[in-house]
Amino acid sequence: MSGPDYLLALDQGTTSTRAMAFDLEGHELARHQIELTQYFPKPGWVEHDATEIWQHTGKVISKIIAKLGRAPLAMGITNQRETTLLWDRKTGMPVHQAIVWQDRRTAGHCLALKEKGLEPLISGKTGLLLDPYFSATKLAWIFEHQPELKERARAGELCFGTVESYLLFRLTGVHGSDATNASRTLLYNIHDGSWDLELLDIFDIPKAVLPKILDNAFEGIPTKDYDFPVSAMVGDQQGAAIGQGAIHEGAIKSTYGTGCFVLQNTGDKAPQSKNRLLSTVAYQLAGKRSYALEGSIFIAGAVIQWLRDGLGIIDSAEESEKLVRELEHNEGVYMVPAFTGLGAPHWDPEARGAIFGLTRDSGPKHLVRAALESVAYQTFDLLQAFEKDSGTKPDPIRVDGGMVANTWFVQFLSDILGTGIERPKVQETTALGAAFLAGLGAGVYQDLSEIKDFWHLDKAFQPDMDAGKRTELLSGWHDAVSRVKMDI
Repeated sequence: MSGPDYLLALDQGTTSTRAMAFDLEGHELARHQIELTQYFPKPGWVEHDATEIWQHTGKVISKIIAKLGRAPLAMGITNQRETTLLWDRKTGMPVHQAIVWQDRRTAGHCLALKEKGLEPLISGKTGLLLDPYFSATKLAWIFEHQPELKERARAGELCFGTVESYLLFRLTGVHGSDATNASRTLLYNIHDGSWDLELLDIFDIPKAVLPKILDNAFEGIPTKDYDFPVSAMVGDQQGAAIGQGAIHEGAIKSTYGTGCFVLQNTGDKAPQSKNRLLSTVAYQLAGKRSYALEGSIFIAGAVIQWLRDGLGIIDSAEESEKLVRELEHNEGVYMVPAFTGLGAPHWDPEARGAIFGLTRDSGPKHLVRAALESVAYQTFDLLQAFEKDSGTKPDPIRVDGGMVANTWFVQFLSDILGTGIERPKVQETTALGAAFLAGLGAGVYQDLSEIKDFWHLDKAFQPDMDAGKRTELLSGWHDAVSRVKMDI
């Protein structure tokens, strides 16, 4: 069976493994997705089984090829960032559970480094803050608790990487990571584009365990078991920015998946935030880096998954929109979903989730509404930090991710932010960005500017809430947040 050429994106997220096929103009042709098991061995700990990730990878790729009857021109990999994997260099088999980006077990390590006065030095090199979110303390934790693995790493027997690095190794035998994922480890100097020896010494990480750093699009690397190359890798949020066409300075996007991540392109200058936002690599092509300012919310769509799987009060994420429309107001119920601490701009790893304002009349609808509202309120806090850093209010903001299929949520988001929102026709822009980069590496496109015309608007939203009501809602939210913060 033959047909038009297509590009494949492998999107290894926090809660699922997904493969998506796109034609050369960015139209979706096929997708296949498998949910990924979440492990919570202790409070604040979150793990994945890397073997399960690999098994799912083969299944979703094979399913797409079977659906379309032919192999893609090339594949791009995009992934949950910061998640830490360690595997055997000879066999490719993991030697430890993957420690997920949401995991907070290393909060004490981060605090100890702060107390030594090392955060300014580390932040100056990496653009990041000292938080368990990032990879270095996770890897250090593994080595501290299993010193034999550290010795094997020092001897060159083990490989460290984030998820894209692990998948590239299993698919091709190459131990590499791209610049966007490397920039989330606390080990990579975003200014000179290399692993930093001083940082390796601070975290006591042997250099022999680290991958080679690659561009986000590159000449295809042949796969061992498939008839197509891997020609791109990119962290999920940077992939979403590319899929949204946010490739010029000042462009901003907000992704609502497991977490929420707001990213604003800053061009060829690495920004230094004064409001606890992050500086990160937006993309690297032909060795040249573009940068971004980023704010990270740890729990967004994950709170809806918790309502479904943890509490059992909804059967599906889609049901949340129906329930929330049955209430005209939140009736004073607020949820702070700090299940794994608070991200930007608070950066409080010890904060924990809470629900406030419950009465005898409160029920499932109130919890659903409080959960959805919490994501909009957290985004408001982020955008305030962006506005303080840049001096301008971003408008409009392009949104994507699974949550934006909920039209009630997107309208409420516009109301709370007081800004325009644009939702694209292709809402899985993370996978789309990876596919576009794969096309760039395969020579389908000459540069990123070619993809801007492939972005299409689904619906534009404008704020339509009374200013007094908006102020009242935000006041209730900020009171709730103040009650869970531990760094006061």
